[in-house]
Amino acid sequence: MSEFQFLDVRTTDHVATVTMDRPPVNAVGLPMYAEIKALFGEIERHAPDARVVILTGAGKHFCGGNDLDEFLTMNPENADGRMKHVREAFWSIYECPVPVIAAVHGVAVGTGLALAGSCDMVVAAEGARFSLPEIQVGAMGGAKHASRLVPQALVRRMHFTGDMVPVEELAQYGGIDRVVPGDQLLAAATELARRIARHSPVAIRMAKRSLNRIEYMELKDGYAFEQSLTGELSGYDDAKEAVAAFFERREPQYTGKRSGG
Repeated sequence: MSEFQFLDVRTTDHVATVTMDRPPVNAVGLPMYAEIKALFGEIERHAPDARVVILTGAGKHFCGGNDLDEFLTMNPENADGRMKHVREAFWSIYECPVPVIAAVHGVAVGTGLALAGSCDMVVAAEGARFSLPEIQVGAMGGAKHASRLVPQALVRRMHFTGDMVPVEELAQYGGIDRVVPGDQLLAAATELARRIARHSPVAIRMAKRSLNRIEYMELKDGYAFEQSLTGELSGYDDAKEAVAAFFERREPQYTGKRSGG
């Protein structure tokens, strides 16, 4: 029996699909934030064979935002503690040791946009809509996550107006990997995930570690860090196997073991 009340986890062919399931719109409250942190923070335990994770939502929507009932009892005295739980959930996705793909349909509102913005890539269904409605409900947040998807001018328009923005507009700026018909959403996300999962699990994890580290680094420092990981990766059998398979025109057989181990 699953230890999660609001999340469902299923793994097939090294791809774990995590489905948020809190009807009617998958609004996130503190217990669900705790589950997100627990799952992504220990993905090796909950999906030990996963090389890639897909995050999606059950029902008509990806995520309708934060549970507004919790805002009614928030005050300056308890806000810091509550917000810590929220951001730790987002960080657990961003820092997940394997890539995470958001499969977004319906709406991604506030927290929903931040969840998608915490992922490595976003695949969306046609007609999906994103918004930052925090200004409408006396809250702040989400703009920094939105800046991973769209330019600052659009972030500010979304943050100041709270208006819904169709994914077709967001996609023009490159932050959405692809927009597909709704009935093809999970298939498209899974196809992308499998293209990643075919590679060495060691290399995938190092690539995730590298991309997170260099995201806000200067060019020279960032490239030097990437080179250091090339040196580290050379100590694994997978690195030599990848080259051998290329020359021999065959599918590589990865072990994830250190050379001589």
